[in-house]
Order: sequence, then structure tokens, then C-alpha cells
Amino acid sequence: MKCYQAKTGELARHWYVIDATDAVVGRLATQIAMILMGKHRPTYTPHIDTGDHVIVLNADKVQFTGQKWRQKVYRHYTGYPGGLREEAAWKLNQRRPGRVLELAVKRMMPKNKIGRHMMSKLKIYAGNNHPHQAQQPIPLKAITGKVQPSGAVIAAAPAAASSSTNQ
Repeated sequence: MKCYQAKTGELARHWYVIDATDAVVGRLATQIAMILMGKHRPTYTPHIDTGDHVIVLNADKVQFTGQKWRQKVYRHYTGYPGGLREEAAWKLNQRRPGRVLELAVKRMMPKNKIGRHMMSKLKIYAGNNHPHQAQQPIPLKAITGKVQPSGAVIAAAPAAASSSTNQ
């Protein structure tokens, strides 16, 4: 039996739109990264870009868990001696809305040419409007759940067991 290998031009690309209001950054970024890489498809091929386009709306309204808005620091190097720059997450989100989510997704992507090409299919907007209506994007529900403080999972009551006995 042969394994299926996707070819470059044979896959139809879809467009998805996600509303990021009150979504946790890391959980939303994993959902977006999977779609950009194409891992949600059964035809996923690692060396071919099989992913789809993703439009993220209201990226300025994402949430962090805990005290990460205050404690998380983004660093970049300017290239000059002593040019290490640091910026807190709340300040970066205030200065460039959506950059926090973009960096989270970028750091989950492959670190090569294909990864950079996959990132070009991500469109992030701070507001509720986008210019991609002609592509007829499919709405997706963002993963918004925060972890419960106790960590307990509440299960539904078990269904009534049938009374079949061995005789």
C-alpha cells in the first residue's frame, strides 16, 4: 500500500475567520498554527504547504492567563552593540495590537522557508472588519476556555445502565 503525498498545486485552499475576543493567546495560537500548517487535513504532507488562510478579528482583545500581561517580556536585538530591547506584553499590545498573537503563532511554525510562507497566509486585524469578504471565509469558533482554578474536570452523570445479567 502506498502513502498519499500531496502535490503543490492540487489542494484547494480555504479561508477561515476567527473572532479572538476573550480567547487565550496560546490556545488560540495552537489552533491557528495547525490550520496554517495543514495538520487539520488528512492530506498533510510535511514538506508541502498544505495549509489554509486564516483571518483573525479583534486580535487586540485576546487574553493571557495569570499575570502574564505584566510579567511576560518580549525581547529583540537591534543588531547594534548593547541593542537588546525589552517590552512588556501589555505595552506591546497597546503599541501594536495583534503583534502578541502574531509572535505566538510565528514561534509555533517551522523555522524555514515553508514556515515563512505559511505565516504569509495569516491575516490579523485589531477591529471587527476585514477586506477579505470576496474569499467567503468560513467562520470558526476560537478556543476560549480558561483552565479551572481547581483543575478538576466535571463529568456528566453516567447514563442508566441496562440490567442485562448473565444467566
